[in-house]
Amino acid sequence: MDPTLILQGLVSGILFGGVYSLMAVGLTLIFGVMRVVNFAHGDMMVWGMYLAYLLATKAGIDPYIGFVFCAAALFLLGVVVQRGLVDRIIDAPHEMQILLMLGVALVLENAALVAFGPEPARVRSPLTQSTLWLGAVFVDVGRLVTFAIAIVLTGLLYLFLFRTGIGRTIRAAADNTYGARVIGVDVRRVYAVAFGVGAACVGAAGALTAPVLPFQPAFGLSASVTSFNIVIIGGMGSLLGAFLGGLLVSVAESLGAVFLTPSLKELVSFSLLIAILLFRPAGLFGRRAG
Repeated sequence: MDPTLILQGLVSGILFGGVYSLMAVGLTLIFGVMRVVNFAHGDMMVWGMYLAYLLATKAGIDPYIGFVFCAAALFLLGVVVQRGLVDRIIDAPHEMQILLMLGVALVLENAALVAFGPEPARVRSPLTQSTLWLGAVFVDVGRLVTFAIAIVLTGLLYLFLFRTGIGRTIRAAADNTYGARVIGVDVRRVYAVAFGVGAACVGAAGALTAPVLPFQPAFGLSASVTSFNIVIIGGMGSLLGAFLGGLLVSVAESLGAVFLTPSLKELVSFSLLIAILLFRPAGLFGRRAG
């Protein structure tokens, strides 16, 4: 095996890992605060992609700028979904929560199908047409910028949760919901903000992915599965685990495409999931129950 090809796969995996981390951070935030598994997570990402597509084709806004608007739109969608649907079944059995979020996922996917059709789309950006050469290895400028933005957004989310009043309230409600209610915290408002922020993360991830990969309405399922894989590897509810898990899974898939074939790259990431769960059932940074 050519060492240059392996190094190229490693670089590509690290650069795209920023998007994977941003996807997973949004999912683990929602689960960590509300204990709700958002099966519509990937379909929300698809809508972030299509919003970036509309901004680029109709308004001429580059997706590396338009991701801000996509994140804001998905934040509003997340708040609406949480207040209108999730809040009604927050204390219901997990089976009802799963069925509800699966229903939301199907609605979002079919709405995208009706609006945009089944054909793959892709957003054009000048950055994706530029490359940097580091010796024998090339770096896609679009992926490099995507990685940098994803890292900055993840850092801002960390500061939001640990350095702001509403962030501390979110963490308090996640640790002890009853205690938060006792001291006067509006838990419903906290849940809405947390769900909105999680949706905004995946909306931004979708907009940043749109110039890199072609997409279509059915892409949501694959994105959800990848997000769940990352979150389980990192540890459910752990932001650090989601961040590092995204990098790990992306590198594993990229090297899997090098050593095997691109169509079998998921085999490597899910084999990694099984191997980690054999030795760390709670994930790399998860806490064991009890």
